[in-house]
Amino acid sequence: MSAHAQKLGNVLIPVDDLGKAVTFYSEVLGLKVKFRDGDRFAALDGGGITIALAAQAEQVAGAVTAPSYKVGDVEEAVRDLTAAGAELVNGPEAGPHEMRAVLRDPSGNVLVLYAPLQPPAAP
Repeated sequence: MSAHAQKLGNVLIPVDDLGKAVTFYSEVLGLKVKFRDGDRFAALDGGGITIALAAQAEQVAGAVTAPSYKVGDVEEAVRDLTAAGAELVNGPEAGPHEMRAVLRDPSGNVLVLYAPLQPPAAP
């Protein structure tokens, strides 16, 4: 069964203005910026967990905060979880950096499954 999460990779937090959110979380709260993708997404070091700030283009299932779990195979994990009562909300689909699917657990809570995209094979 590949639905086993390898780790809690990040917590997605929807934001209205990524620039203001990055300033708040980094300069005011003191979290270090690990990565930023323009005005779409920023990853900050939350001390063992990544805080992922998601602007409108990267928000999942509406503007909700959601845990994101890294799995080995997103499509297989989606099949396993939906067979166990989860509801598929969106995906699986390839984004700029990862394969991702959004689900609701049997209680209706949103969760995200992801796996990094594999780099293209060298010619």
